[in-house]
Amino acid sequence: MTKEECFYLGKIVSKFSFKGEVLIKLDTDEPETYTEMESVFVEYNDNLVPFFIEKSSLHKSTLLRAKFEDIDTEDDAEDIIGCELYLPLTMLPKLGENQFYFHEIIGFTVMDAQHGNIGQVTSVNDSTAQALFEITKDGREILIPMNDEFIEKLDKKNKTIYLDTPEGLVDLYLG
Repeated sequence: MTKEECFYLGKIVSKFSFKGEVLIKLDTDEPETYTEMESVFVEYNDNLVPFFIEKSSLHKSTLLRAKFEDIDTEDDAEDIIGCELYLPLTMLPKLGENQFYFHEIIGFTVMDAQHGNIGQVTSVNDSTAQALFEITKDGREILIPMNDEFIEKLDKKNKTIYLDTPEGLVDLYLG
């Protein structure tokens, strides 16, 4: 299994008990979806290693408290603190017609109501307060906030996103 075949689930952030339990910060709006997992891939020494889960539960509603097989002491748990967790892409929950995962829209054409084709999505920047479409057209980068009010339609079949951006926003980039 490679990272390209997986999605980022979260990160092991701390030890929880002297029996090897850990707390995992999940990268999801619905952590309860992941309380019944049997296993995850843990990135350990640049490899994805399968870890089997003996038990897990939500801790303070946002963290997942987990006990992995063969992680039985504080030292064992300490060794995996900071490791990232992944699951196969096939385990992503299905989304509605106008919903998408960030990795799905890379390469989609972006059509703006005022400007027509404004380029292709090259990536999504979610490190800012609001996620941004990173769009490239003729060597220029265009950043458009991922705002539900701007997204008119998502055509997955034709790999096209239709936007209606505020007046002047695209002009800032295209002149």
